[in-house]
Amino acid sequence: MKNKHPADSSRGPSLQQPEPSRRSRWFGPQQVDNEGYQPPRTGALLLQGLVAIFFFVFVSRFWYLQMHKGEEFSRQAQANRLREERIFAPRGRILDDSGKVLADNRTACGLALIREDCHDIPATLAQISQWTGIPLEQVWEKYQVDRFKVKSFEPLLMVTDMDFELVARIEAELIDWPGLEISVHSKRSYPEKDLFAHVLGYVAEANEKEMEKDPDLAMGDLVGKQGLEYKLEQRLRGRKGLYGVEVDAHGRMLGKTLREEPRSGEEICLSLDRDLQETAWNALSGEAGCVVVMEPDTGKLRALVTSPAYDNNLFAAGISKRDWDALRTSNRFPLQNRVIQSVYPPGSVWKLLMGVFFLENGISRYETVFCPGQVKLGNQIFRCWRRGGHGSMNLESALINSCDVYFYIMAERLGIDKLEAFAKASGFGSPTGIDLPHERSGLVPSREWKRRRFKAPWVRGETYNVSIGQGYTLVTPVQMAVYVSALLNGGYLLKPQLLNDAPREVRGRIPGRLETLRFIVESMRKTAGGGTARVVGRKDADMGGKTGTAQVVKLKMSGDRRLRTAEMEYAQRDHAWIATWGYKNGKAYVVIVMVEHGGGGSSVAGPVAKKVYEHLFGPDAGAPQVIAASDGEGDVSQPPVLTPPDLPGLLKPVPGGRQQNTRGRREARVSGATLAPRPTAPAPILPDLPARRGAPRGRVIDPSAPPSPLTGQP
Repeated sequence: MKNKHPADSSRGPSLQQPEPSRRSRWFGPQQVDNEGYQPPRTGALLLQGLVAIFFFVFVSRFWYLQMHKGEEFSRQAQANRLREERIFAPRGRILDDSGKVLADNRTACGLALIREDCHDIPATLAQISQWTGIPLEQVWEKYQVDRFKVKSFEPLLMVTDMDFELVARIEAELIDWPGLEISVHSKRSYPEKDLFAHVLGYVAEANEKEMEKDPDLAMGDLVGKQGLEYKLEQRLRGRKGLYGVEVDAHGRMLGKTLREEPRSGEEICLSLDRDLQETAWNALSGEAGCVVVMEPDTGKLRALVTSPAYDNNLFAAGISKRDWDALRTSNRFPLQNRVIQSVYPPGSVWKLLMGVFFLENGISRYETVFCPGQVKLGNQIFRCWRRGGHGSMNLESALINSCDVYFYIMAERLGIDKLEAFAKASGFGSPTGIDLPHERSGLVPSREWKRRRFKAPWVRGETYNVSIGQGYTLVTPVQMAVYVSALLNGGYLLKPQLLNDAPREVRGRIPGRLETLRFIVESMRKTAGGGTARVVGRKDADMGGKTGTAQVVKLKMSGDRRLRTAEMEYAQRDHAWIATWGYKNGKAYVVIVMVEHGGGGSSVAGPVAKKVYEHLFGPDAGAPQVIAASDGEGDVSQPPVLTPPDLPGLLKPVPGGRQQNTRGRREARVSGATLAPRPTAPAPILPDLPARRGAPRGRVIDPSAPPSPLTGQP
């Protein structure tokens, strides 16, 4: 075979290619022509999509964090570095009328926990318990309740008040307990303690409900809970200040800047006299009761005492469970403000209202009723306080001697419907508006009230009871003070004012003529001169009064004899009342005293009122002046009724004269009680006393006595 030239292999298709080797068949050709190779397009698109998605997500997240949430994160970053610290503002002080401090502020040190800086909460709380002696369970309970009220980087006040020795001990060990700090704030202090407790009330930490209602309140803030502290909260509470505190990553303070200065609350000056308040408190001698001293021309209260009371510093410092249980369960009810929150049957002091009611409804003051000592109505006996009776009584003598039978008969004549309307128009059955919380309205019973309350009709005997301030009738001592003041100032029912700068506020008017009011006040004067209220009589001042003995249970009898106070259980004894007024040197006062279960008004409440007047007017120069009833028809000196409405002086005497009985003269007998015809010349109620020539009959005149501003005579 002939060999072919190598160049011939490319000359035509007839030339044969060499067979691929076995390696080439398995692993492909060893050389690739790059000029004609095209990579897959699917992979490139996928890669580009992934890059685009990643870039979009990155940009979107960057926009979200930097733009949308940038301000919030910036604020959080600033909060980590800069914190706000509240500066507690002191509450306004409360002073008496002469500037003596009744409620003040003191500096107190507490222990606060910042949760964000505390590494071991359980151990820290255990240490707080060990330092303070507070049970660990109580510390944990306070932490669990209060931790949701503040942010994690804000102080959580765990202990509100610590003494100096404990503060010094804790301060020395605080370096080992991160998250704890001493908190300095203002604490309320009451230097007079229980003397003004029911007037001032107390403060305590704001609860969750109070913080929800008031956005200005925060954890640890003190708010008024009772008394004037509660009623004048907005005026007494100051405006808190603010510190800006810079801290490092570990919470250590780097600097502090004052952003807003705190402003203290308003200083309040009361109309109350601290020394007079103490005199009335001591006069009660620990008995359960109250004393109200009021200026009839302005409505300002000069004393408002409730006994027993409590130390309101206990609440300001955080009262313990033991102390709270002792106050809450005491059978003497020291938390009760008896002046406005306790209601009592008024007893015979109610007859001051009944006298005006009778005269304004056509009953003549000269019309008499015979009192045999009791009235029988069906199978019931309604007794007079004097067993043998008073004999023939007109309105004046019935008021002076407090004859019950007279009021039984006259009240039945007019009826309960008129009596109810008149009593409500005179201020009873509604609050007086005094600036103290939780005042009660008392009760003036009526037919409708009894039908609604007991599902029973009104009966005649209940009208008898109401006429002498018994039965369902209930009043507060401050209501009685307002009414007696109205008798003196021309009939104006004034709001009792506790603030020294409060204006005179008229809330109503007794529906009676001025001559009617003068007659009642003159009867009170004679009662203080020689009647049941003679214990308060003085010869150096014009005095008037009316005593009352209010039953709390059915009359206790031993055969035909009524049990004496000492023979009865304490809870069954009568309440003792006395309603008085005094006028001297151009100044008039109304003094109301009520002693719970004290017995007789003259023997128990009277001496308390006498001591109050000794403080107001000084010691009496001698024996009390005795004023007997006049045996004439109008020849009595006029009482100190002040001129309305601005009350610049005293009313001039109005010529006397017989008051006509619009119902006419009549005679009636009601089970032993006789409504007698008006006598032409009634005998004097008290025997004539020696008198100086020219002086009105029946009146004892002291030559050393100053001239009366009412008559110009001694």
